[in-house]
Amino acid sequence: MPFVRIDTLRAGPERLAALGRAVHDAMTETIGIPPDDRFQVLVDHDGTSGTLRCDDYLGVHRDEGIVFVAITLRAGRTPAQKRALYRRTAELAHAYAGTEPRNVFVVLTENGSADWSLGEGEAQYLEP
Repeated sequence: MPFVRIDTLRAGPERLAALGRAVHDAMTETIGIPPDDRFQVLVDHDGTSGTLRCDDYLGVHRDEGIVFVAITLRAGRTPAQKRALYRRTAELAHAYAGTEPRNVFVVLTENGSADWSLGEGEAQYLEP
């Protein structure tokens, strides 16, 4: 049950939706997320009332095409699975939305089963 937030700068609704599809498809292909397990917040900043900032940290040149992808998910994926997720996300963001792979910034935050309520005020991942 990943929770995904994607932030872009002046991407427009079609590109933003394509990025959401890219991230979801990458997660289903690489870390075993079910196809109907989609929970995303997609935000396009206009550059005036909201914007994004980035530098060329670690020698990766980023520009206004930057896409910040924050994924919160339960712990348990291997480093190899995470690397595959990052790679596939960048590939699909390029294929679906034209985003340069250098502009795909992904961060994972892991937590435990007790940290989720999927509705109804319940902790569905915990034993009753």
